[in-house]
Amino acid sequence: MSTILITGSSGQIGSELAQTLGRQSDHPIICADIKEGTHPLPPGAEFIKLDITRQDQLEKLFRDHPISRIYHLAAILSARAEANPGLAWEVNMNGLYRMLEMARHHRSAIFVPSSIAAFGPDTPRNRTPQDTLQRATSLYGVTKVAGELLCDYYHSRYGVDTRGVRFPGLISYQTEPGGGTTDYAVDIFFAAVRKEKYACFLKADTRLDMMYMPDAITAMTQLMDADPGRLKHRNAFNIAAYSLTPRELARQIQAHIPGFEITYDIDPVRQAIADSWPDSMDDSAAREEWGWRPRYSLAAMVEDMIRNIRRISS
Repeated sequence: MSTILITGSSGQIGSELAQTLGRQSDHPIICADIKEGTHPLPPGAEFIKLDITRQDQLEKLFRDHPISRIYHLAAILSARAEANPGLAWEVNMNGLYRMLEMARHHRSAIFVPSSIAAFGPDTPRNRTPQDTLQRATSLYGVTKVAGELLCDYYHSRYGVDTRGVRFPGLISYQTEPGGGTTDYAVDIFFAAVRKEKYACFLKADTRLDMMYMPDAITAMTQLMDADPGRLKHRNAFNIAAYSLTPRELARQIQAHIPGFEITYDIDPVRQAIADSWPDSMDDSAAREEWGWRPRYSLAAMVEDMIRNIRRISS
């Protein structure tokens, strides 16, 4: 039976994707990362230690397993990429090239996520179009723009079934953030439940698109299952749920935890990155081409986050 591969499986997205695929799919799942995660693997899944910068490890993995679908999530995120640009380029670009070569030679479909970081300060900020100017100013964003183009090239040149979305900031209670600019939207919930004052590293009025992780996982699997004949785009679809600021998120939390307080201790690096990103994205192409719809509203996400963090913290 063909196998599903998740690279970066120990990260924020990969660990939750593995659980979802374990419930939904009968195919064997390989969870691959440079280190094993803290969450238990779903039934039928296997963890394999993998450094995607090592060609020999990739060749052995594909030689030993009939991989038909890849979710390529291994990456160095925005703030960490600025701190270590050499590593970010090696993982985000050279690692992607190696994985696309594996997909080409083994006829595997591949999902590669992009990000709002692929846009820049010259991009229209409100309801950013699907097809628009992309002049990213962070190294992470540069690798995402290049990654989108590289995936398109592999589809048009070699016929590789490449697909992807541009993720907004992702909010989850299951896994700690991995060095991203939107991490405040996760940290703030844990501080609130623990009855701690939260010092946000972005300005109070910094508006960014956000999404609850269950919706992000649904988008990934739904796109990979979509009829390719309907896809005018492939890499990468804008997807959106709600646009908010730290101040607005804090007010939503205070409706459930009235004593919660937020202060602001601005990180100039992450603030500069956030200022270069859109306030909101137009996701009409995803809605039209493969039926994308988020399930969680902002209010429903906040309620569910607080309930689950209280549950796991008790």
